[in-house]
Amino acid sequence: MNKPKKSQLMKPATAAQKLGVYLPATPREFQEGLVSREELDELQHNPPQWLVDLRRNGPHPRSVVAARLRVSNSGLARGGITEPLTTAQIAALIAEPPPWLMRERETYAEVRREQRRLQEQRDETD
Repeated sequence: MNKPKKSQLMKPATAAQKLGVYLPATPREFQEGLVSREELDELQHNPPQWLVDLRRNGPHPRSVVAARLRVSNSGLARGGITEPLTTAQIAALIAEPPPWLMRERETYAEVRREQRRLQEQRDETD
């Protein structure tokens, strides 16, 4: 006889990371409870209004801010960005990029080029 499969639970921080949202900006119920795989799937496929609004307007976690600015997380820190940013703040940085952002974008692009070159080199030898 098979046992019923138990649903895997995750901490709110893990669920927020998987959803790409900043945990302190989520509703209290989300922050204080555990999230099952099924609940996470439901949130991803049929997001409630609070999740739609967070994804659209922020505040956004570091990884999302870095991706939208096309820099690394370390680049954000070097640029002095330590707090989550809203979509409007990110748009303002993109519209008038400060010198640190231009430098970090160049550095990040160079790192990505080097990673692609090394991957192509590995693919050729396989």
